[in-house]
Amino acid sequence: MSSDSKIKAARLSIISNSLLIAFKLGVGFFIGSVSILSEAIHSAIDLLAALLAYFAVKSSSEPADREHAYGHGKFENISGFLEAILIFGAAGWIIYEAVKKFMNPGEIRLIGLGIFVMAFSSIVNFLVSRKLFKVAEASDSIAIKADAWHLRTDVWTSVGVMAGLFIIWLCSVVSPRCNLYWLDPVIACLVALMIIKAAYDLTQQSVNDLLDASLPEKELEKIAGIIKTHEAVISFKNLKTRKSGAIRFIDFDLLVDGKISLENAHSVADSIAGRIESEMKQAKVMIHIEPCAVPCAEECADHCKKPAK
Repeated sequence: MSSDSKIKAARLSIISNSLLIAFKLGVGFFIGSVSILSEAIHSAIDLLAALLAYFAVKSSSEPADREHAYGHGKFENISGFLEAILIFGAAGWIIYEAVKKFMNPGEIRLIGLGIFVMAFSSIVNFLVSRKLFKVAEASDSIAIKADAWHLRTDVWTSVGVMAGLFIIWLCSVVSPRCNLYWLDPVIACLVALMIIKAAYDLTQQSVNDLLDASLPEKELEKIAGIIKTHEAVISFKNLKTRKSGAIRFIDFDLLVDGKISLENAHSVADSIAGRIESEMKQAKVMIHIEPCAVPCAEECADHCKKPAK
């Protein structure tokens, strides 16, 4: 998928979040609901995340240059990490405001309006996040994926706030003396906890990529399978992988029969690299060719297809 699709997706998120922030803030202050105001802060963080994602996907799409020979993919990983830090801060603010409201609960006016704005927010964020998930899946963009998870989390927290407001309204209808206004700040705290969980998951993924962690075990097994199925390969060793943005960097030593020509060995390496790059999203493969020594050295014995003599 082209970088234009990622940029358009990030732009859509910016527009939708801007509108929802204004809507939630206005209604939250008007009816006096701290849970709706907490959702407005959540949407503000989503907006900032969308802005970071927009900057990240534009920057990461720049081609490699002399100063950045491996490209600019790390912009997406940095974006994910910064988004997570901002989410942690927002969650802390929400909890602080909710505790104050819990100690001094106040009446919520026009609860029906609050329920409406939460329902509207849930629908909008669900549709936008579904679009972003499709783009993230097609482009393998962590920045867009992080933005999509922000919005999907907002869907469930909005539903939670809506349910809480509905319970408060229903209680007041059944019994005018019933007072469940304390439920509003409690729900706000639950919203904050959900946000913290999303921030933790995002931090873990972005930090792993920033520290050049290996690709997932499933992908490593796929790479090994492709290498070993090539009939000219005797073994391989020193498989190293990392991810920068959406790009996977893969390098390893390829063990071939020392009697074959350099031209044939190079052709084998090109064939394997081409297959890996065609079957894995945005992979860059670097192969070092070595003549095979029998019996196999310890580091490549596990993959050896030639019996020891």
